[in-house]
Amino acid sequence: MSLATWKDLCIDALEPDTMGAFWAPVLGLERDVVKPHATALLGSAPYQRVWVNHVDRPKTVKHRVHLDVATAAIEDLVALGATVVAPMEETGLGWTLMADPEGGEFCAFLRDPADLPAYRLRAVGVDCADAAAQAAWWGEVFGVTPTTHDGWVTLERATPDPLIELDFAPVPEPRQGPNRVHWDVTGEVRPLLERGATVLWEMPDWRVLADPEGNEFCVFPPPRA
Repeated sequence: MSLATWKDLCIDALEPDTMGAFWAPVLGLERDVVKPHATALLGSAPYQRVWVNHVDRPKTVKHRVHLDVATAAIEDLVALGATVVAPMEETGLGWTLMADPEGGEFCAFLRDPADLPAYRLRAVGVDCADAAAQAAWWGEVFGVTPTTHDGWVTLERATPDPLIELDFAPVPEPRQGPNRVHWDVTGEVRPLLERGATVLWEMPDWRVLADPEGNEFCVFPPPRA
């Protein structure tokens, strides 16, 4: 039984219009400007929505939460405004580390054009002090069992899309400041607080909580019957 369900993703940006114009084609979404300080990116399903929200603080540290995307060619992402940070040919890893127009890290995985999905989010990566504990906590929230790999822990089917994973990886550096990427959930606040979440602040329509390692996420109440 889950405590909450996946709602959507949010990306903080100095310039939401510019970043929305970048992330829409990267993720295979359509851009829809809906309010002065935010841009909504829309897909064929509600869970694919990505909000690009204005903040006044520039990126200063490596993303604690980042997106993994599928692409037919690294050159396609560069043409949209991304930069290559570490090519997979040099690192020996299965992905290329890239940066968006505001310097935010993300990982690009090559796929055959015939196999490229319409929605190109592959996974959400989360840096952790204790990856196993974080995956276990979020596994309880989403009602799924973590899978342990060599070096990281994965939650499969935490979102409505069975192809999207949440990957928790241990890192030595501590978390510094607010994340620039977070997800929203739908659920009741009290059960999350009872299991170790904390309230950061309250908004008229949602509450901003932090998980046990301080990562922000927003909780929206379930629809009324």
